[in-house]
Amino acid sequence: MSVGPPSLPSPGVPGAAVQTERPPPAPTGASGPSRREGDGGRGSFVPTWPLIATKFLELRKRRGLMVAVLLLTVGLPVVVLGIRLLFHLVAPHSYGPAGSPSVFAGLTAPMAEFGFIIAATLGATAGTSDLADGVFRHLVVTGRSRLALYLARLPAGLSIVLPLVAVAFALLCFVTAYAGSPQPAALNENGVSVPLHLDQAQLEGWLLGHPEQAARAFSIGPIGVKAEGQGIVQLAPATPTDVRGFVEHNIAGIDSSYTNDELSALNPADNEMAKIGLWLELEVAIGFIVGLGLGSLIGQRTVATIMMIALEIIVTPILANVQIPYFVNGQRLVVGVAMDQLRPAGMATTGGRRIFGGHGALGIPPMPTWAMVSVIVGWIVGWTVIGAWRMATRDA
Repeated sequence: MSVGPPSLPSPGVPGAAVQTERPPPAPTGASGPSRREGDGGRGSFVPTWPLIATKFLELRKRRGLMVAVLLLTVGLPVVVLGIRLLFHLVAPHSYGPAGSPSVFAGLTAPMAEFGFIIAATLGATAGTSDLADGVFRHLVVTGRSRLALYLARLPAGLSIVLPLVAVAFALLCFVTAYAGSPQPAALNENGVSVPLHLDQAQLEGWLLGHPEQAARAFSIGPIGVKAEGQGIVQLAPATPTDVRGFVEHNIAGIDSSYTNDELSALNPADNEMAKIGLWLELEVAIGFIVGLGLGSLIGQRTVATIMMIALEIIVTPILANVQIPYFVNGQRLVVGVAMDQLRPAGMATTGGRRIFGGHGALGIPPMPTWAMVSVIVGWIVGWTVIGAWRMATRDA
């Protein structure tokens, strides 16, 4: 016979017994603090500061990658400028100042190219590190939003590469400003002094007003021939009428040559340096964002890095310099072509050519400004969406 719990007598009825009352269970839909309120924003798509700091620390601990990032951003100008300073100190008559305009223009192009490549490599690493380390599943089961896991990589990676590019460019500007050659009062064109800072209309007026100097400065003529005795034929010098006709029909080419020579002889102005610095930062940021999205999409760092290198040094130079019939609008959809059009004038290269396949003068008809901005913004937003979508749909 089972013995139950003892019954207590009711105070109102003698000998009666009552059962111990238990609180009723709370209904399933009862109001109260939700689970998400106490998880520290774990389910939110906005990345928290600890999550960003953790991803930053994971990238920084990759010593080999950090050494490569440091060498290709800060190390490049340090080595080049250090050698130039040493050579000028030893033999100043044979080697010009380290801060000459030609050195400035020659360094900005490879800084942009190598900066894009190393930023893309860092982005591909950030997009695939969880898969490569085998911790993606553990991150998912914690309840963190996958979108937050992806977005945390953006500030973590950019906070590494952007300050290094800023330091490298600041060093280049410092050497250019304080260890450069004295600025000339006029531009020397084939031994002729041409005034500086002329726009196309002003340059045309000066050339038409000084036909003899214009002919010698820009190699106009000799035009026509005049007969000499004993079968000798001598070229006749260009007349003012010949110079006027040549200038009126070729002023665009003359102005382009004048502008390139001016950029190679003068240090960039402060506002031009600021534009170049912002352009470099945008170039590096695009490289990281696209590398991050591509790495997340493919899931393999090596393949994504190789594809980004090919885009920078093979695909973009071809599409930016060679106009393909009936495909010019397709060429303009490449972000490197849009960035070439946005490239500041102070980033002049010799003859408008690219250095090591990097950025140079645009060789195809430029696109409207709104289209250029749309292409750049489209690549940034598009690859961010693609990378976040792939992380959200990937099997854990």
